[in-house]
Amino acid sequence: MRILLTNDDGIHADGLEALERIAAKLSDDVWVVAPEYEQSGASRALTLADPIRVRQLSERRFATTGTPTDCVMLGVNDLIPGPKPDLVLSGVNRGANLAEDVTMSGTVAGAIEGMALGVPSIALSQMGFYEEGTSFAPAETFGPGIIKRLVEIGWPKDVVLNVNFPNGPIENIKAVEVTRQGFRDFQIRHNEKRTDLRGRDYYWVGFQPLRSNPAEGTDLRALYDGRISVTPLHIDLTHAATVHDLKGKLGGVPPKV
Repeated sequence: MRILLTNDDGIHADGLEALERIAAKLSDDVWVVAPEYEQSGASRALTLADPIRVRQLSERRFATTGTPTDCVMLGVNDLIPGPKPDLVLSGVNRGANLAEDVTMSGTVAGAIEGMALGVPSIALSQMGFYEEGTSFAPAETFGPGIIKRLVEIGWPKDVVLNVNFPNGPIENIKAVEVTRQGFRDFQIRHNEKRTDLRGRDYYWVGFQPLRSNPAEGTDLRALYDGRISVTPLHIDLTHAATVHDLKGKLGGVPPKV
């Protein structure tokens, strides 16, 4: 099995090293194409206004100045000779990618680009890193078995799998749950205004490490309760119920004011 690895934390990230160790348990044909610098929050951004530079670090390892989406596109179409990958793995992200976060996540975007190019793809993220003692041990311990089983089962071509691992001792993680995407009941993103040494204002954007009260069956609830979450995602954002409702009220001749 030929596997392409990418991430959004950058080519030097500890999570990418963890992902390489995970992939090595599944195949000896592993390739890495990752951003030169951190691209967290890049979502599905493409680099269109600047050239993308590629630096080859070893025979199967590349760093690019592009986004995770750029990296997967270049890996599948240009950088990996011969057959295209059988699997794209994106991560392991430093922090969970849950609920509404998946629409901003460069980690999830890397998997989506693999799917768009016809390659089964999985995003992997590790909860924690706001907490002392967090490591990638849960992802490294359980990741290979979960990925192997998912590949055996298979999933639809227009779906990516978003896997999140809880933080904490390995012995406390007892279950994996197939979940739906949740949505937080309050906003965790915030910005902080500061002033630089020249008296000019600037802003840092960050996240508050607060927990919402999610419903059973959601990705958030599974992680909060110490279970591994596997969420099938797709990029059709159409809300079918509203389509049906609007069809009865809007259509035909365009209304005028």
